[in-house]
Amino acid sequence: MTSPVTDVQKTARRPRRWSGALGRSSEVRIFAVALILCIYFETVNHDFLLTSASLQNLSQFIAPVAIIAFGEIMLMIGGEIDLSAGMVFAFAPFIMHFALEAGLPAWLAMIIGVIAAGLVGLINGAVTVYLRIPSFVTTLGTLFFVNGLTLTISRGTPVSPPGDSAFAAFMGEWGYSEIIWTLVIAAVMHVLLRHTRWGLHTIASGANPLGASEAGIQVRRLKLGNFILAALLAGLTGILEGFRITSIDPQAGGNQIMFLAVAAAVIGGTPLAGGSGTIIGGLIGAAVLGILNDGFTLIGINAFTFNMILGAAILGAMIFNIHVVRLARKGEL
Repeated sequence: MTSPVTDVQKTARRPRRWSGALGRSSEVRIFAVALILCIYFETVNHDFLLTSASLQNLSQFIAPVAIIAFGEIMLMIGGEIDLSAGMVFAFAPFIMHFALEAGLPAWLAMIIGVIAAGLVGLINGAVTVYLRIPSFVTTLGTLFFVNGLTLTISRGTPVSPPGDSAFAAFMGEWGYSEIIWTLVIAAVMHVLLRHTRWGLHTIASGANPLGASEAGIQVRRLKLGNFILAALLAGLTGILEGFRITSIDPQAGGNQIMFLAVAAAVIGGTPLAGGSGTIIGGLIGAAVLGILNDGFTLIGINAFTFNMILGAAILGAMIFNIHVVRLARKGEL
């Protein structure tokens, strides 16, 4: 006779099989869309990809959206979301700035800024997990709090990043350094999600929280860790962007970049219902947004049209993902 524990463990592991298949199909599908868009915009305007300036602009749009999307994907797989990521994006560089003013070296100040971002994630996770407040509400509260805190400590005034030219170039001032950071982080996050117990348990707990918990998976600890991870990535992104534009602005980031990151995750195949998602899909989703943004700019279509198409793409991706996940689950029964 099969033991109840074994049955539960099978149930907890079940999402891994179909989520992996869904992830691969989502990646292929969205990559095909990205390729078609590239061919179209290159045909319409030959400066789209064939100039260094265009490639640099494209990479600089993709990079911050993708890095924040990686953290959101880890949360969304578990059925959570972080609305405060855009404000943490602006908060971390100012903590780095104050650490620099205290006399610390640039590399250590940068680490302190990222750790400060992680503390916001810890608060988000603790309130959501242990006080059982929906993450939408928790992070909506920290969104306003962190924004107000950043404006208060900065007095609403932009400041300059560290002047060390070699360190600044490494952190984002060089045109392609931010996209290199993105690709390295994507590789690490892909391995974390697909080839470690942490990632596999995140997928299992997102698809079947009760079954995962009964199988011995520490669902609360996973969620808490993923909130911290998402905030760390948002803070690091803000610091990289500060170096890239050579200015640390308290109004930088905001809700716009957070929603773009969520859009990249959704377009890349991560449903808000949780249980599946891929880092590579999120990266390609960010690339699609970048291609649309740059392509529309080059052919003279305004930002209003971009927002309309972005909204339609999010709705379409969500509808498609929800139905595909339902079909996959039925096939597994």
